[in-house]
Amino acid sequence: MLGKVLHTLLLLAPLPVLAQPAAPTGSGTPPRLIIAISVDQFSADLFSEYRPYYTGGLKRLSGGAVFPRGYQSHAATETCPGHSTILTGSRPSRTGIIANSWIDQKAGRADKTIYCAEDESQAGSSSSNYVASPIHLRVPTLGERMKAANPATRNIAIAGKDRAAIMMGGAKADQIWWLSSKGYVSYPGIATPPLVARVNEIFQQRLAEPNAGFELPAQCAAKDFPVRVAPDRTVGTGRFERPAGRYDAFRASPEQDAMTLAFAAATIETMGLGKQPQTDIISIGLSATDVIGHAYGTEGTESCIQVDRLDRELGAFFDRLDQQGLDYVVVLTADHGGHDLPERHQQNAMPMEQRVDPALLPGALAKAVAARTGTEAKGLILGDGPSGDLYFNLGLTPAQRAKVEAATLALLRAHPQVEAVFTKAQLAATPSPSGPPESWSLIQEARASFNTERSGDLLLLLKPRITPITDPSHGSVATHGSPWDTDRRVPMLFWRKGMRSFEQPLGVETVDIMPTLAALIGLPIPRSEIDGRCLDLIAGPEDSCAGR
Repeated sequence: MLGKVLHTLLLLAPLPVLAQPAAPTGSGTPPRLIIAISVDQFSADLFSEYRPYYTGGLKRLSGGAVFPRGYQSHAATETCPGHSTILTGSRPSRTGIIANSWIDQKAGRADKTIYCAEDESQAGSSSSNYVASPIHLRVPTLGERMKAANPATRNIAIAGKDRAAIMMGGAKADQIWWLSSKGYVSYPGIATPPLVARVNEIFQQRLAEPNAGFELPAQCAAKDFPVRVAPDRTVGTGRFERPAGRYDAFRASPEQDAMTLAFAAATIETMGLGKQPQTDIISIGLSATDVIGHAYGTEGTESCIQVDRLDRELGAFFDRLDQQGLDYVVVLTADHGGHDLPERHQQNAMPMEQRVDPALLPGALAKAVAARTGTEAKGLILGDGPSGDLYFNLGLTPAQRAKVEAATLALLRAHPQVEAVFTKAQLAATPSPSGPPESWSLIQEARASFNTERSGDLLLLLKPRITPITDPSHGSVATHGSPWDTDRRVPMLFWRKGMRSFEQPLGVETVDIMPTLAALIGLPIPRSEIDGRCLDLIAGPEDSCAGR
C-alpha cells in the first residue's frame, strides 16, 4: 500500500537531486536527519520471533547497532508513559506521564479522569472527548532541545495516535499530526497545509474502497487456527478483509502504518528535511501493531501478517529516503511490549494463564471495603481498571481513610491474583532506581513511574500471566501494562549508512535513546536533567559518546 499512496503523494514533491553519500557513524559528521520510530506494542519477543524472516526495513535495522533487550523500565507499561521516555531521556516519574490517564479529584469538572494528552482546563474537554494538548509533559524532547540550540531545526511528529505524536514531538514541535476518522489532524486552530489536505484526500479515497485482505506469509501458516475467546467470538485466522468505509477496521490493520509512513516520507521530501546545514528530526509513531494486538492478540495470523507488512513498508520507506541521498540516522523502538490472550496460551503449554477476577475492579473493591469499614461505597475507590493506580475518596476523614486503606490492603494482599500492593508513602520513600533494568525489584519499577502529584494512593500489581481484562466478548482480548518483561522489554535498533553492525544483548533503557542521539549531533545534555545515558554506537575502541 505504501508504494501506491506514496507515488500519489509525491506528485506534490518532485524527487530532489541526489545529495552526497551519507557519512557513517563515527565519522564525526552529524547526520542531517534524525528519524525516531516507535512501533506501538512491538515487544522484544515479537521482534525476535520473526527476525529470521525479515527482508525489508527491519532487516536493514537489524544490521546496525542492535540492543534486543531494551527496557521500558517502569511498571506502568502503557502507551503514553512509554512514548514520553523515548525522546526525553527521562522516566515517567520525571516526565509526569504516569499512565494513559489518572484521577484528579480536584479537577474543575465532573469527569475527574485526566487523559495524558489533554488540556482539561479547556471548556468541553473530557477524558473521552478531549482537547489535545502537550501540557502534562513536564520535560523537553530532543526536538525541543535541538530547536533551542538552533532555531533553524525542524521538529516534526506524525503518528497513528495523538499521545504518540505529542509525547515524541513535545510542546514546541513545528508540526504534529495524528490519525483520526477524518484523516490526520492536529491541535485546534492549526491550519491544514496543502500536503496534509492531499494526504487526507487520499486517506478518504482508500477508506471508501474495500480491502480484500492480505496474503498469508509462509511463516504465518502455523499460526492459522481459531481461538475462541467468547461464545460468539474467535480470533487467530484473520487476513484484514475490510468493508468500504470501516475506519475501525482500517486502524486495526497494516493499512494504518502504511498510510503514516507514506505521509512521513512525503513530509520529508516536501519540507526538505535533512537538506539544510542543521540537523532536523522527525518522529514517527506506528500504532497498528498495538491496535491489532489488543483486538486479536500477539500470536495469531493477524499479528504475524502485521509484522511482515511492517517490515515491507519500512523497507519501502527507507528505499525512498535513499533515493534522495539523505544522511539520516534511524532509531526504532517501542513504547511497551504486550501479552497474548490467555485462551491461546492455555492451548499452547500455559494452562495457568487466567483473566483477572472481576472482584478486583475498583467498583467491586469499593463495595467489599465499604462492607468491612461501614463507609459509603459510591466513589470510595477510584481507578482505571483492575490493576494500576487506585485513589481513595478525598472526602474521607483521616480516621476513615486509615480504616479504608487498611481494609483495602488486607483484601488485595490476600487475593491469589495479586503480586504486590504499594502505598504512596512506600513509593515516595523509595530512591529512584539505578543499575541494569533487568535487575530492578518490583518497587523500583513502580518508583520509575511514580509521581507524587498524579499517582494513586495505592499501586496494585497483578501476578504474572494474569490478563487484566475480565470480558473479552467485545473490545480488547489482550493487553499490556504490567511490570513483567513481556511488557517491559522492547527492541532498540540504531542504523546509519556505513556503520559497523554489532549486537549488545545486555539490558539498556529507552531513556538512553535521547542522549545517544544527542551525542551524534554534538548536543550537550546535562546529566542532572535526564535519567538515561549515552550508548556507544561504534563497534570497537572508538566511542560515539566521547566527551558527552
